[in-house]
Amino acid sequence: MRVRRARAVTYGVVILLAGAVIRATPRLPDGRSSSERPAALRGTTAPTAPITHRPVIVGPSLHEDTLARGESLGAVLARGGVSEVVVREVMRAASQLDPRRIPAGMRVVTRAEHPDSTPSEIVLYLSADRLMRLRRSGPSWGGREERAPWRTDTVAVEGTVHSSLYAAMHEAARGVLPASARQQLTWTLADVFEYRVDMGRDLQPGDRFRVLVERAVSPAGSVRVGRLLAATLQQSDATHEAIRFESRGGASYYDANGKSLRAAFLRAPLEFRRVSSTFGLRRHPILGILRAHKGTDYAASSGTPVRAIGDGVVQRAGWSGGYGNVLEIRHPNGYVTRYGHLRGFARGVRAGARVSIGQKVAFVGTTGLSTAPHLHFEVLVGGVHRDPRSALRDKTGFPIPASQRDAFAAARSRLLAALDGHAPSVAMAGTPFARAN
Repeated sequence: MRVRRARAVTYGVVILLAGAVIRATPRLPDGRSSSERPAALRGTTAPTAPITHRPVIVGPSLHEDTLARGESLGAVLARGGVSEVVVREVMRAASQLDPRRIPAGMRVVTRAEHPDSTPSEIVLYLSADRLMRLRRSGPSWGGREERAPWRTDTVAVEGTVHSSLYAAMHEAARGVLPASARQQLTWTLADVFEYRVDMGRDLQPGDRFRVLVERAVSPAGSVRVGRLLAATLQQSDATHEAIRFESRGGASYYDANGKSLRAAFLRAPLEFRRVSSTFGLRRHPILGILRAHKGTDYAASSGTPVRAIGDGVVQRAGWSGGYGNVLEIRHPNGYVTRYGHLRGFARGVRAGARVSIGQKVAFVGTTGLSTAPHLHFEVLVGGVHRDPRSALRDKTGFPIPASQRDAFAAARSRLLAALDGHAPSVAMAGTPFARAN
C-alpha cells in the first residue's frame, strides 16, 4: 500500500513539471513551439536575406616567371602550365633566338584569354628596351622582336650632406633611383658645378642640394637618369643655382643671373675627387717634420687621369726631386698650376705644348716623396702659392645673350617652380613630377 502511494506521488510530480514546461515554452505565430522551428531559422528573429551570387568577370589570364640560370625557355613555359605541344610550337617560332645568349633573369610573361585556355601571347623581355613578342594565330605561332619605348618623367631629389655627396645622394634618392643611377646622378651634379664648387673639398656637413632630373623607366623596370634640368646647392656662405637652357649655341648651364657656369678654370684636376690633405701646415708623411703644405692632395688610384684645370702652355714636364714626375702649366693672367707625384704624362704633353681646359694631361702616381698614389696639386699666382680653393674661385662666365634673356627667365621660373612647388612624395613613372626626400 505504501509503495503504491509513493509511485502515485512521483507520477503526479512528473506530470505537474511537464505541464509547467509546456506552458513556459513560447509559441510561434503558426502555433508551433520554438523547439519546432526549422534548424535554419533557430537563433534568428527574422528570416535571413537571400544570398545572391555575383558573376565572375572573366578576362585575360596573366602568368609571369623568370628564367633561372642554366634553365631553358621551354622549362619556364612548362612550369607555367604550357603544354608540351605548345612549347614545341613556341620554340619553333622563337628559333631566331640563340639559346646561349638568352640572359638569366629574363622575364617571361604568358597571356591567355581564360585561366585554363591555351596561351595566346608570350612576351620575352630580352633586355631593358628589347623584347620578343610571340603570338598564336590559329594553330601556328609567329614572333617578332620589338624595341620597347622608355617612359620618361621628372623627379626632384633633395638631400643634406652629412659625410659625403655620394652618401647624401644615396639616401635622398632611395626608392626613386637604383644605386647605379644614384651614383651617376652624383657625378652629373658634381660635373655641373665643377667650375664653382670642388665637391671633394668645399662641401661641409649641413650643405643642402636639390636636383630636378629626368628619369627613364623601361617596360622591364630598368631605370636610368637623363638630363639634369635644374639644381641648387646651398652652402653656409653661398647658394648656387644651375639652370639648363638651350640657346643658339646649344644646351648649357647658367646661374641665377644668366651667366654660364663655365669659367676660366675647373675647381679640381680629377673627375673622381677625394681629398686626403688640405692647404696649410702639416707633418710631412716621409720627412716627419712640420712644413707648409703648399697645395692640395687628392687621393686616387694609380693611373687615374689628371686634367688641365684651364687653357695654357706646358712649361715643365719631367722629374723634379721630391715632386717626382711633375707637370707645370702656365695660364693667362699670371696663373701657374703644378701637378706632382705623377706616374707619367699623356701623349703629346711636353714643354711648349698647348693644352685646353679639361684635357687629359697626366696620370696619378706615387713618384718622389710619396707614400701612396695621390696627386699633389698647387696653384701659383704671380709666383706666390695660393690656396687652390680661393685662387680658382672665378665666377665669371659668358652671359645669356640679351635677345634670349626673357626666354631664360621664363625657363628658370618654370624649372625652379618644379623644384619647389611639389609635395614631398614619391611617385613612379607616369606622373609629371615626383619628389624624393
